[in-house]
Formats: sequence, C-alpha cells, structure tokens
Amino acid sequence: MISYIKGELTEILSDLIVVETGGVGYNIFVPVSVIDGLPSIGDEIKIYTYLNVKEDEMSLFGFLTRDDLNMFKMLISVNGIGPKVAIGALSNISSDDLRFAVLSDDVAAIKALPGIGPKTAQKLIIELKDKLKLDEVFESALAKNAVKNNASNNVMLIRNDAVEALVSLGYSSTDALNAVKAVKDIENKDSETVLKEALKNLAIF
Repeated sequence: MISYIKGELTEILSDLIVVETGGVGYNIFVPVSVIDGLPSIGDEIKIYTYLNVKEDEMSLFGFLTRDDLNMFKMLISVNGIGPKVAIGALSNISSDDLRFAVLSDDVAAIKALPGIGPKTAQKLIIELKDKLKLDEVFESALAKNAVKNNASNNVMLIRNDAVEALVSLGYSSTDALNAVKAVKDIENKDSETVLKEALKNLAIF
C-alpha cells in the first residue's frame, strides 16, 4: 500500500523514527541496526515501508533498502513470526547473514535471535529455504560489500568461488556453505587454500 516514505527525519528514538512529509509526521518502527545508517535530524530520508494492519491499530515498519524490506516480508510469511519479532531479528542479524543461515541449516544462529525458539527456527528454514537461491544471495552480498570496501568484497568472492567449486563436485549447497563457513582466517588465504580446507572439513562432517 505504501512503498516508501520520503521526507524530513525529525526524530530518532530507540526503536522508531519520525519522518515528516506533507505536514504529517509518521512513526516508523525500524531495526536497531538501521539507526547507525540514518542521516542527521533535519535531513531528507527515503525509507521503504511495510504497513501492518490490525483490528485496533496500524503500524509502519521501515528499512533503508528494499532488500531488507523483502527479507522482513519473508520473515513475517512464516507462521508464528510477527512484525515485532521480525524487526527484532533484523536488529541482530543482517539480511545476508540470515539468508546464509537459512541456506546452511544453521538452526543455532537463527534460534539465538530474540523471539525465535528452536521449533520456529526449524520452521523458518524449511519455509524459506526454497525461496532463496545461493547465487542470488552471493550476488546481493557482493554488491553491498563492493560499496563498503575491497577487503570484504575479496573475502566474499573467495567464499563464493569455494562454495561453487564444491557444488560442482557434487556436494549440496548446504554442505558446501557449512564447510566454507568453518574455514578460519579466510581473509588471509587464497581461493585454492580455502577450497582445500573446506574439503577437509567435509571429510570431518
């Protein structure tokens, strides 16, 4: 219904911001992680929103990128996860890390998020895994890291290459992701070394 709101940032509170546009101030709940990326009070902001409608209230939830908004929508599509739990989860984990956790069946990482227990974590993985594609997740992460710095981008490229090589060898994407995630100090290693250590991890698994 409301794709985004563009206007003046007038307030920043612990869990929401106020954006004024057309003489109206909108309360928008945001993940805590969004706060650090906000402009200064009085500056213009564009925030992508989701309108949650209940019988007794309407609430706006906002994100700085459409990608994060889409991850939020995926979360609330899981039975048992409402907007407040989803916003709390995205306050503690990035969209990319959450996608990787889903693809690698990392129940421990997901159940550690506030409001999500073991059963809900397992349900989340089952319901969202088929909606995610490994190559698209890597492309999204690479695009974001490219904006940040070359070091992070290089690590992501090495991980991507190693996972793709393992998948081409016949391993599942889940096993490949877990094996590569278990490799330590990737930033100090080349692709060949990471691949060799990942193969050793697969032998242990």
